[in-house]
Amino acid sequence: MSVHIAAKKGEIAKIVLQPGDPLRAKYIADHFLEEVKLVSQTRNIYYFTGKYKGKEISVGASGMGIPSIGIYSYELFTEFDVDTIIRIGTCGAYTSDLKLFDLLNVEFSASESTYAKFAWGIEGDLISHQGTAFGQINETAKGMDLDIKPTHIHTSDIFYRKEEGLPALAAKYNCSAVEMEAFALFANAQHLGKNAATILTVSDIIPTREQISADQREKALKPMIELALETALKF
Repeated sequence: MSVHIAAKKGEIAKIVLQPGDPLRAKYIADHFLEEVKLVSQTRNIYYFTGKYKGKEISVGASGMGIPSIGIYSYELFTEFDVDTIIRIGTCGAYTSDLKLFDLLNVEFSASESTYAKFAWGIEGDLISHQGTAFGQINETAKGMDLDIKPTHIHTSDIFYRKEEGLPALAAKYNCSAVEMEAFALFANAQHLGKNAATILTVSDIIPTREQISADQREKALKPMIELALETALKF
């Protein structure tokens, strides 16, 4: 048990899939895992452990933003001996070269956040994926005949902003899309020597204001979920 996760030692698997939304974690547990056990629901942030094709896997939410995933991923790595976290989430595309439902495998995350610097003394505003999960995702996608795009993304603390247009940091690093969590996950994993990756589904095209509708999300996110689960079998 940790401060924010009520599971007991041994109740969380060595590999965790981490969506932002607690209800998405429940959806994955209900529809993709067998022998499922709810191991934590502190603050209604659900964590489940079950089996996928015989492999023990946990799935649980990170919440929204760098502070939230910073807490949950750190506790998973340090209190529950998790080796690998694969974040699965949605993002807004900065360019119309990307299309709705495109899958992205995050190679680097750029952020204005001071999280990495003040938590771990990691300097700079660009952090890469950590360990082998990024490569395993690419290999697994190829085997599943899924088109996935390795890319740089912008991890922002800001959802609503006064100035429209591409933020300077995103332009500096040629970021194709924006989300709110990967930078902290990668920073924690770098500091602790763990595996961390992020798979994103494009849910919005910012320049054109296109977006996936609420009733499309279940179908839209299924390829990402299945890719993460199939990748987890390799760990």
